Amino acid sequence: MTEAIIIVAIIALIVIVSSIKVVPQAHAYVLERLGAYQDTWSVGIHIKIPLIDRISRRVNLKEQVVDFPPQPVITKDNVTMRIDNVIYFQITDPKAFAYGVENPLMAIENLTATTLRNIIGDLELDETLTSRDTINVKMRSILDEATDPWGIKINRVELKNIIPPTAIQDSMERQMKAERERREAILRAEGEKRSAILVAEGRKESVILDAEAEKQSAILRAEAKKEAQIREAEGEAEAILKVQTATAEGLKRLKEAAPSNEVISLKSLEAFAKAADGKATKIIIPSEIQGLAGLAKSLIEVSKEA
Repeated sequence: MTEAIIIVAIIALIVIVSSIKVVPQAHAYVLERLGAYQDTWSVGIHIKIPLIDRISRRVNLKEQVVDFPPQPVITKDNVTMRIDNVIYFQITDPKAFAYGVENPLMAIENLTATTLRNIIGDLELDETLTSRDTINVKMRSILDEATDPWGIKINRVELKNIIPPTAIQDSMERQMKAERERREAILRAEGEKRSAILVAEGRKESVILDAEAEKQSAILRAEAKKEAQIREAEGEAEAILKVQTATAEGLKRLKEAAPSNEVISLKSLEAFAKAADGKATKIIIPSEIQGLAGLAKSLIEVSKEA
C-alpha cells in the first residue's frame, strides 16, 4: 500500500512539473484546451491543466531570413532568367500564424515566386537589371499585404542575384568591354587634346615673353639713344654757350680798351690771313684793308734799309 502511494505521488509530481512551462524571451506558445484555441502564452512561467491543455505551437518572434532557390521568370521582351531572392519576415500574431496557413514558409515561397513573375513580366531585360530597388519595394508591399492574415510581417525583400541566359551574359560582357574601350579612347583623346592645348599655350606664352623682351630691349635702346642725343645736344649747347660767352667777353674787353681804327684794321687783316690758310682759292679783301696792307709793307721795307 505504501509503495502504491509513493508511486502515485511520484506520478503526480511528474505531472505537476510537466504542467509548468517557461516561455523564453522572443517566443510565444499557442495553448489549446480540448482541441480548441485557449490562449497565447508570452514570456514567463505558465501552468497548464494536465491531459486537458496542450501546447499546439511554439512560435519564434524573432526576425527570420529565408533564402529561396532561384526562380525562373520571363521578361516583357521574352528573355528567360533566374532570380534568387531573400525574404526578411517576422511573426507578429502567433494565433494567426498557427491557424492561418498550413505551411507558412511554403506559402511565402510560392507567393514570392508568383509575385516576382508578375512584376518581371511587365519589365524588359534592361529595366530588370537596373530596377532592383523598385522591384524590392513592390514585392515587399504585395507580400506584406498578402501575409498579414497569416500573422506574418514582411520587413524586407532583396533580389540576391539575377542570372540571365549565357548568350545574354556574353552579349552584355562584350557590350561592357566595348563601352570600357570607348571610354578609354575618349579619355586618351581628351588627354592628348589637353596636352596639345598646354603645348600651344606654352608656345604662345614663350612668343609673348620673347616679344615683351624684344619690346623692352627696344625701349631701353631708344632710351639710351635718346639719353646720348640729349647729352650730346647739352654738350654742344654748353660749347656754344662757352664760345658765345668768350666772344662776348672779348667784345667787352675790346670795348673797354677803346681800340683805334688802325688796330681794328690789323685785327681784320689777321683774320683774313687765317682765312687764307684754309682751302679757299679766292678771297676778296676790302679796299680799306688793302691800303693798310700796303702801308704795313712799306714800314717793313723802311725798317730793313735802316
